[in-house]
Amino acid sequence: MFAQPGETFYEQVGGHETFVRLVHAFYEGVATDPTLRALYPEEDLGAAEIRLRMFLEQYFGGPGTYSQERGHPRLRMRHVNYAVTPDQRDRWMQHMLAAMDSLDLPESHDAAMRDYFVRAADMLVNADDDGNRL
Repeated sequence: MFAQPGETFYEQVGGHETFVRLVHAFYEGVATDPTLRALYPEEDLGAAEIRLRMFLEQYFGGPGTYSQERGHPRLRMRHVNYAVTPDQRDRWMQHMLAAMDSLDLPESHDAAMRDYFVRAADMLVNADDDGNRL
């Protein structure tokens, strides 16, 4: 996969189909993790999958559909009502990194995405493992 002049990061990693594959693989992992699965009230993870895909596509330079449909991402604000523990962060990261492993991205792009996921997951932790707010 070679970058063309003027291509966004989103386009360089394969665009929509790459993010569909990434997020679908991530939620396949979440579905098998009782601790994380309990955080999703929907019987079907489809809506959560769509929201995360749209968010990641927008973040990495793709279409602005997430903001058009849901408003500004405000990642911390959208998670403030949930106690996000270090254990949940680690589980989330386990499934996201496994999903990243399913893609065949150039090393620099892979590293940039993994770096973002680590930083975002760390930023959202707002409780200890007992659920006490920090």
